[in-house]
Amino acid sequence: MQKMDISFQLTINKRQGQNQYYEEPIAEGVRSLEMMRIPAGSFLMGSPDNELERFPDEGTQHKVALSQFFMAKYPITQAQWRGVAAMPQVKRELNPEPSNFKGELLPVEQVSWYEAVEFCDRLTIYTDRQYRLPTEAEWEYACRAGTTTPFHFGETITTDLANYCGEDRKIGETDYSGSYGAGPNGEYRQKTTLVDQFDVANAFGLCDMHGNVWEWCQDHWHKNYEGAPTDGSAWLTNDEEANRVLRGGSWSSYPWDCRSAYRFNATPVNRHFKVGFRVSCSAPRT
Repeated sequence: MQKMDISFQLTINKRQGQNQYYEEPIAEGVRSLEMMRIPAGSFLMGSPDNELERFPDEGTQHKVALSQFFMAKYPITQAQWRGVAAMPQVKRELNPEPSNFKGELLPVEQVSWYEAVEFCDRLTIYTDRQYRLPTEAEWEYACRAGTTTPFHFGETITTDLANYCGEDRKIGETDYSGSYGAGPNGEYRQKTTLVDQFDVANAFGLCDMHGNVWEWCQDHWHKNYEGAPTDGSAWLTNDEEANRVLRGGSWSSYPWDCRSAYRFNATPVNRHFKVGFRVSCSAPRT
């Protein structure tokens, strides 16, 4: 493992000659944040018209160019949440134990968008580095990691790779499939799983991007990409009560909801046991 120092005393670790990251300590006895380097680049955001189970709000595909940034390898865990919740308040109080499913390495859930932002603000002051929620474009770019398939590991998904509803279910008069494309059915665990349970990282070193918990993004919700930024920045409006974007699917989602391009939204005060988040950090100057 190679180490190199860059400005403001970060240490970048180079693993297997490919994935670079730095570790951000939070509290004694708590796993540090592993912040993976997401290289600058461009991609087509959204899904192609012929992608299976595509929704209209995933279009029109458009090219987005992004600068380098860092993103947490995993969703924020309950132990990490508790460590930051003990830090001085910035704007609002944080419940140190908000989650429905309890476990140190389970993702924190039942946190609102505002509370996720408070977490980032406290961590920013504590570390003197600018932590924030990822923008929607950053999230999809990081999830895809250079791929154009529905999932970063290929054309389909299995419950050996991610935590989602892999069973066929009938709700009311509607039948829902637990499989996607040529993929198989699988488990329906009905709860969150450890953030490191699936030993599957994408090319940028990120894990758990499909399923487990929905992840908050900075952006206000828009019904399609008409007029969307092309530089990776957050797409905001003047309406502070606007719904915010969620990405990635959850433990109760059907497989098509876990696709790289799938978009969802909720009010910023929403707290749900399907919703968590991960953090980003702007790239330091070398």
